[in-house]
Amino acid sequence: MVEDLIAVFTYNGIPVRITEKEKCCGMPKMELGDLEAVEQAMQFNIPVLAELVDAGWDLIAPVPSCVLMFKQELPLLFPDDPMVEKVRQAFFDPFEYLMLRHREGKLNTSFKKSLGRIAYHVPCHQRVQKIGLKTRDILQLVPDTQVDVIERCSGHDGTYAVKSEFHAISMKICRPVVDRVRRGNVNHYISDCPMAGHQIENGLQNGSKPESAFTLLRTAYGI
Repeated sequence: MVEDLIAVFTYNGIPVRITEKEKCCGMPKMELGDLEAVEQAMQFNIPVLAELVDAGWDLIAPVPSCVLMFKQELPLLFPDDPMVEKVRQAFFDPFEYLMLRHREGKLNTSFKKSLGRIAYHVPCHQRVQKIGLKTRDILQLVPDTQVDVIERCSGHDGTYAVKSEFHAISMKICRPVVDRVRRGNVNHYISDCPMAGHQIENGLQNGSKPESAFTLLRTAYGI
């Protein structure tokens, strides 16, 4: 997914670099109530990211939970930290960033391949950011492409679905999403959240695999 993200951004003339060092954003630890570990991750990550902002870089992350952590959760936990605020202001969802480029007429819309029908699961951690359905909006710029939006929880909920005592319940929560994908007669199914995508895959049990929206966009560009 990251390779495809970089390819799409580069194709659109957006310089990309990866942080030289990083730790987990801290979202899994926060969901477990381990605020000490969250603070330790913040103290490691924020100075690195703030230095990049000072050097003129905008910031993105390929997973909605990570974007949410830097845009909303850490600023709530550390409201008086100026570096946390600096990072918050520079952080974007990747498709939010591409849509901003499109509004300025800077997005390459010379697509070479259609994508057909796509089932698009919108992750909870993206919806709470209130940025709109930017992934859908970008993909629908591709000719002869239809995006069916599914706005329901996949049941993964961070570490919840991988715990043996909760996995069966998580799959029941995911069943309406799986049913929508199964009935949709789609060419592709995607979620911005890789964990949600694999949760849907587990529910389908038909050998199909979730794809990344960036993989599909790269296919549409023919790069």
